[in-house]
Amino acid sequence: MSFPIVRMRRLRKDENLRRLVRETNLSVDDFILPLFVRPGENIRTEIKSMPGNYQLSIDQLVKECTEARELGIPGVILFGIPEKKDELGSEAYADNGIIQRAVRAIKEKVPGLLVITDVCMCEYTSHGHCGIIKNGTVDNDETLVFLAKEALSHARAGADIIAPSDMMDGRVGAIRKILDENGFSNIPIMSYSAKYASSFYGPFRDAAESPPKFGDRRGYQMDPGNGAEALREVELDIKEGADIVMVKPALSYLDIIYRVKNRFNVPVAAYNVSGEFACVKAAELNGWIDGERVMMEILYSIKRAGADIILTYFAKDAAKLLNS
Repeated sequence: MSFPIVRMRRLRKDENLRRLVRETNLSVDDFILPLFVRPGENIRTEIKSMPGNYQLSIDQLVKECTEARELGIPGVILFGIPEKKDELGSEAYADNGIIQRAVRAIKEKVPGLLVITDVCMCEYTSHGHCGIIKNGTVDNDETLVFLAKEALSHARAGADIIAPSDMMDGRVGAIRKILDENGFSNIPIMSYSAKYASSFYGPFRDAAESPPKFGDRRGYQMDPGNGAEALREVELDIKEGADIVMVKPALSYLDIIYRVKNRFNVPVAAYNVSGEFACVKAAELNGWIDGERVMMEILYSIKRAGADIILTYFAKDAAKLLNS
């Protein structure tokens, strides 16, 4: 059958009909809110390249987490800005590091909210790279030791999910091993499995104060031209013990999200990154686009591609719309 018997517009004529036949449904349950925490008290410093996002002291972080919980957002992911940095990123795995203290505060004061911790060295090292430098490059195998220590310190502080983002080979296995050996076998790992060397990370590096002091991260993050390699990375992480796999960024890699979801029977996360957020906000502030509609269109596209979980700086704004 064809036109005029078939008229596709019949099911588009009003909002209730559109809701009834909508193939992809977006929910607050899909969101994780990224947050940046730093030492101090009563600090709420807006990140200029990410309007509406802030570097927060722990007391302000707790308030932000309370609002997230009230909006129905299931969890947050934490990124730390340490008091001091050194060659070995020692504050990353210190028992009293900024993330460790932040986790304990949230678990005490905002019960019921999932706390995910990013595991990487870049925010804590004086050189800004994601691991230990030897002979001018990141030493993969030595870095694994420090990443495992960082993950264990987060677990001891009370983190619900560990999320390694460094892109070292073998880090999921190293983290799974140290967690299991220390009584944390029930803590899931959400691995940044297909993390691309993307220019969309620029605003995040302002927020986390983590740009590399020399070179770049293309030696360990993925080449944007590669797709099959992403499937290999995901498969290796699953074999090493990843419970959730992530594609980052999201919007320029919807095809990768789709391929990962169709290939592997595990939960798939996608990170709607800072540059993707900033582009929308800049255009909205200039009056070039309807920011709310573009935001929702982007989030629907990520969900439609196959993501089960969306890490997004839009989480609060989208939650307010979905809850209204």
